[in-house]
Amino acid sequence: MERYFNTEGCCIPGKHYMVKLDDRLDKIKKLYVDRGKYFVINRGRQYGKTTTLKALAAYLKADYIVLSMDFQGIGTDDFINEKIFTDAFAKIFLEAFAQAGKNKKESVLYPLRDFVANQENKSLRELFCQLSKICGKADRSIVLIIDEVDSASNNQVFVDFLSQLRGYYLNRETSPIFHSVILAGVYDIKNLKLKLRPDEAHQYNSPWNIAARFTIDMSFSASQISEMLSDYEKEHQTGMNVEEISIEIYQYTSGYPYLVSAICKFLDEEIPEQKGFENIADVWTKNGITEAVKLLLNENSPLFGSMIRNLNEYPELKEMLYAMLFQGERVAYNPDNKIIELACMFGYAANINGNVQVANRIFETRLYNFFLSEEELASTMSKAAKQNSSQFISNNKLNMELVLERFVEYFTDIYGENDEKFMEKYGRKFFLLYLKPIINGIGNYYIEAQTRDAKRTDVIVDYLGEQFVVEMKIWHGNEYNERGERQLAEYLDYFHQDKGYLLSFNFNRQKETGLKKIVVGGKTIVEAVV
Repeated sequence: MERYFNTEGCCIPGKHYMVKLDDRLDKIKKLYVDRGKYFVINRGRQYGKTTTLKALAAYLKADYIVLSMDFQGIGTDDFINEKIFTDAFAKIFLEAFAQAGKNKKESVLYPLRDFVANQENKSLRELFCQLSKICGKADRSIVLIIDEVDSASNNQVFVDFLSQLRGYYLNRETSPIFHSVILAGVYDIKNLKLKLRPDEAHQYNSPWNIAARFTIDMSFSASQISEMLSDYEKEHQTGMNVEEISIEIYQYTSGYPYLVSAICKFLDEEIPEQKGFENIADVWTKNGITEAVKLLLNENSPLFGSMIRNLNEYPELKEMLYAMLFQGERVAYNPDNKIIELACMFGYAANINGNVQVANRIFETRLYNFFLSEEELASTMSKAAKQNSSQFISNNKLNMELVLERFVEYFTDIYGENDEKFMEKYGRKFFLLYLKPIINGIGNYYIEAQTRDAKRTDVIVDYLGEQFVVEMKIWHGNEYNERGERQLAEYLDYFHQDKGYLLSFNFNRQKETGLKKIVVGGKTIVEAVV
């Protein structure tokens, strides 16, 4: 069967194109499993946790008895009380042991089978007594892997289960127990009490303080993506520049596994059917990636659905991301801040040089689109753009100069009397509300993270293969403005552009609104002042 890019469930070598995990698995084995560590792999949705766990189980089986369990196999009703939970856990444990298929002494399982058969004495204490006997008699050390612990994390019986496991871990020199335990899910185990009891006094009171800190990077690097695409290229002969395409995909995704696979899947399966991409040589290009990103941003995937649900469930998280995106607010990374921790735990944000930043361009643009859509219907700017959107497109070319000219007119007419604070808070949002309906469905945009702050933000617009760099900034005097012009001219070199656009929000009442063209460093800059 021909391999393909997979975005649904676990990736399987030989069936799917996938990044090689050997180095990652070797590090996990040496740094954690071989040292007998108990640890948690908590990453965002569709971050490759299950794929890594299955690959790890296969990687470890030569040295250990590896028992792989999935708490999605235990229903909600199985967490009602200890008796029901312990019975369900024991049955799944026995199934996992049978699937491991390496232990020759079948008799080691007799105590647990007796436990299942006995309908009276069912408790966590008795369950662990039998598990300890198994671990003591097994012919090799046992590694326990439990995936999807989120399925259980809002149940008190699971917290009690972890307490028992912790007790045996601390006494494992005298009471045999699992050599290593690996739990996986989105939520960090220390957030169990946050889900159980959201009051401040108990939110971090977790029994899982024995866990080693898991620091293995599970994102894909550009070189790993390149290696995967090299395999694809050998079989399909597209003529792509593998290194260039890998870097471009990484620029959009920052290596988030699902997003990497999704872009590749669109390029492989859907883009070739679209107009302008009939030739395979045109598909695996930067233009093809731009088209794939557009499809991905319009996809109603479980990952994005989960993102919106979490924003609505945690209003403070939503407020923080909104302030970062639209107001350029800098948020210093602090692991003790509950909202910052949630943003990073879900994978929406990351600690970049001590500051919290949205994790990748795809998430950032999806968040921009979400926030803008909440205001789009009521926005005067958006309505104005929709009414006249056709005037900005001629022969499939976007007239960015005219976009800025009309935006200045509408903004000055409607909001021109507002002060500096208003400009800083709402200026960039109003421009995006105006821009989005004009390019919607055909073009893409993203914000260049390196330049985003309260004073300056660069919007990169892709429209049918043509790129526009628009810098938005708050006016802070002529000297600052001239410095900004020089910065933009230098920045255009990075994008191989000879023309750029500068949108200045000027709160000076003696300002001259409108457009002018200047030449700086050999670059033409169209400057618009509102």
